[in-house]
Amino acid sequence: MNPRLDVSVLVLVTALAACSRSGEKPPEIIRPVLSIVVEPKSVETFGFAGTVEPQYSANLSFRLLGRVVSRDVKVGDIVGKGTTIAALDPTALELGLQASRAELSNAEAQFANALASEERQRALLASANTSQAVFDAAQQARQSAAASVERAKAALAKSQEQLGYARLFSDFDGVVTAVGAEVGQTVSPGQTVVTVARTDPREAVVDIPDQLTGDLDLGTPFQIILQSLPLITTQAKLREIAPQAEGSTRTRRVRLTLTDPPSAFRLGSTITATRMTKVAPTITLPMSALLEKNGAEKVWIVDPQTSSVSTREIKVASKSGGTFTVASGIEAGMRVVTAGVHSLSEGQKVKVPEGGV
Repeated sequence: MNPRLDVSVLVLVTALAACSRSGEKPPEIIRPVLSIVVEPKSVETFGFAGTVEPQYSANLSFRLLGRVVSRDVKVGDIVGKGTTIAALDPTALELGLQASRAELSNAEAQFANALASEERQRALLASANTSQAVFDAAQQARQSAAASVERAKAALAKSQEQLGYARLFSDFDGVVTAVGAEVGQTVSPGQTVVTVARTDPREAVVDIPDQLTGDLDLGTPFQIILQSLPLITTQAKLREIAPQAEGSTRTRRVRLTLTDPPSAFRLGSTITATRMTKVAPTITLPMSALLEKNGAEKVWIVDPQTSSVSTREIKVASKSGGTFTVASGIEAGMRVVTAGVHSLSEGQKVKVPEGGV
């Protein structure tokens, strides 16, 4: 065979094949997209950070001026009712108590002498050996001595009571949450030495924005989540709401009584108080789904029959952070593209991954 003929035939076949390929339509690119199915939200959940605090606590202090000679507890210690927490130097108080006892002994001795004198004057008056005036004076002296005895007894009781004030103790079982004085320090009456809190009942204290407190009533239920261990939760009821909003943050302090909380809800623990509230059905979408073009606001809708996308003009009610609320234009059940909205074209085929994202 002629070699030149073979080369010509090969060139012709190659050219025909190239023409055939150029006439073929390129395969359509099916693009995967992120999307969500529109579901109107009728319940909204609010979460507020706060801490666990005791519902009852007391700042314990001495009633007297004195120097602290002992403080037997520190922060975190458990104390029982009647347990001695701290003590003042009792020297001056003990001396005062001894002086009161001596005053009482002296008053009792004077009373005994006045009583005997009165009895003698009564006998002399009966035998007409003394005058009525002398007897009246003796009687008055006995009454005065009796009053001195009562006054001395009262002074002794007061001294004993003040000696008792040198000892500081708790009136209830609790845990020490703060200390305000050290051994050797001179404290004034009423100065906090130790703060003791009852371990039960406990409550969650949170600050809630003023605009969200309008429908809160006493007893409103909340769910409390322990931030360090989110799987541990408990229930709580609204016990108290501040009558006035805080000036700078415009929040109100709310106290929620915990209902049978697990032991993990220790005093000072950080928690999240959540509350579910019914709201008018609204459609909320991420900002990445919004297509703003030529002054119009649109979203891409995925047709489940053809797996293609088309734009739908909507009316946006409001925007907040990374989301926006739809006033009209779409309905429940529609699938909306949530990413890459600026790179799609009308009628383009798309693929929705497993699970819709």
